[in-house]
Amino acid sequence: MSEPSLRDIADKVDDLARLLARQAAASSARPAIPEPGPDVALLVDLHALRSDALTCAATAASAPDAEAFEALAAGLERVLAGRGGLVVTPRPGDVFDAATMDAAEITTTDDAALDRTVAATLADGLRTGERCVRPARVQVHRAG
Repeated sequence: MSEPSLRDIADKVDDLARLLARQAAASSARPAIPEPGPDVALLVDLHALRSDALTCAATAASAPDAEAFEALAAGLERVLAGRGGLVVTPRPGDVFDAATMDAAEITTTDDAALDRTVAATLADGLRTGERCVRPARVQVHRAG
């Protein structure tokens, strides 16, 4: 039996996303039963897989491999969103928010307007509703 290709894996992730969407649609047709909330452990694992896929895309030896890993990451992000997760990706210039970000690195700047703003995102974060379960790791400007 041959190894599955990255495209096969990405297709399976898309299949999983469609299955979850059908389950959500079917459950909305049922009488209202309080939902227990998102499965945080599952979301954290899916977020880690998405990060790994993006790392593989960035270091892939060929363009087709990079595209396949990017497709896999996009599929995992859709599954995360479908299960109540939100990927947190601060952009350079955003104000540092300790509730959703971790200042993993500090870089000094002479520009006071950049003080306590994001210089770069080192790793995306993860939120479920109002709860931040994985803060985004960022590099932050500090006025020197």
